[in-house]
Amino acid sequence: MSILCGVPLLECVYCLACVRWAWKRCIHNAGHDSQTWGLATPEEFEPVPRLCRYIMAVYEDDIRQPLSQPPQGYGIDPDCLIIKRNYKDTVGKVPPYLVYLDHEHADIVLAIRGLNLAKESDYAVLLDNKLGKRKFDGGYVHNGLLKAAGCILDAECEALKEMVEKYPNYTLTFAGHSLGSGVAALLTMVVVQNRDRLGNIERKRIRCYAIAPARCMSLNLAVRYADVINSIVLQDDFLPRTDTPLEDIFKSLFCLPCLLCLKCMRDTCISEERMLKDPRRLYAPGRLYHIVERKPFRCGRLPPVVRSAVPVDGRFEHIVLSCNATSDHAIICIEREAAIALELMQEKDDALEIPAQQRMERQNTLVKEHKEEHKAALRRAVALAVPHAFPLSDYGTFGEKDDDDSHHSMDDSSTGSSIKSRSKESWDELIERLFERDDSGRMVLKKPLVPHSS
Repeated sequence: MSILCGVPLLECVYCLACVRWAWKRCIHNAGHDSQTWGLATPEEFEPVPRLCRYIMAVYEDDIRQPLSQPPQGYGIDPDCLIIKRNYKDTVGKVPPYLVYLDHEHADIVLAIRGLNLAKESDYAVLLDNKLGKRKFDGGYVHNGLLKAAGCILDAECEALKEMVEKYPNYTLTFAGHSLGSGVAALLTMVVVQNRDRLGNIERKRIRCYAIAPARCMSLNLAVRYADVINSIVLQDDFLPRTDTPLEDIFKSLFCLPCLLCLKCMRDTCISEERMLKDPRRLYAPGRLYHIVERKPFRCGRLPPVVRSAVPVDGRFEHIVLSCNATSDHAIICIEREAAIALELMQEKDDALEIPAQQRMERQNTLVKEHKEEHKAALRRAVALAVPHAFPLSDYGTFGEKDDDDSHHSMDDSSTGSSIKSRSKESWDELIERLFERDDSGRMVLKKPLVPHSS
């Protein structure tokens, strides 16, 4: 009898727990993910709207006669458009992309478009992966996206090398949206590891902007490459927040709300500590920029605010139940809100009337702050026992020498291969040959992957 009396009590406790969970999930807003981050400055955020427009230009068949350009145009001089590849040119191995020589901003830009729902070849790139299938530089990456990055470098390496050598003061920027963001991020990693293939370009000249980024690399790599890779997320965007493999997300595209709701319920029952311990789990890459424009229980949009950090834990780990989860993924929306946010930041700066000398000093201070923040993130990863995260000295990124010499020993340490033989090697072969770190943190030759037997 006493047991039967306790059943209603258990039911009440269970119902209260369910109500508490539902309440917490419904009031969880994207702004909570970045509420402790610092505000971005106009200098560091300036390239984002411009690069969004360059990515949008990839969708045009003829850049001289655009069909659907944004109000301010693409900002591209057709005479400086060096390369433009479509699906026919890439044989479906890579999404379409362009290479633009931006003289106004002293930049060499390779921009890659996002997923085309009507192209089976894009799905083939997504489906070419399984959890833990591909190891790279001591971590895990998305196999199909890494192969696509190798295809681009095989096709455009010589052209990029020629421009890098011809314009030694220009930066080399890789940018992409959605599917293209993952390709751009892994492309950056491969180039950083093999800078001698692009005329020994300095590491500080290489950068990447992943717009609405796909989860494409393990946490140790996402933090390690935060000095060259930047990810831009608009408010509630679903893609950076779900660790569901990309291939499963886009298989379920037409029932995406159901998938996101189930994912939301599942990740509530998994502790973040357990997530951090999984070395195969993929994350959004690099330094994160979060554009926040809405608050809970508020109607309409607020003036967008951009926050930035290199987080280790709390790295967009929870799905936001929002009707804007998919619309915030659109490149058009991201470009619009990024442009508004940049304009507001610049207006605030102009109102302060900051002298040019102080602006230059602030820029130098910002670079130092980013380096310190990056170092702190690496230390945090080690403290949290993130798999394959190692002390700073093992990375070779922040030594007393200039960044030009970083990773040099890694680039030149392949046994029995000379520079001459490497110059004839394809990028796919080079990726297969790359070194990785063992459990003790030492660089060892990469072992060939053996498919798992079913």
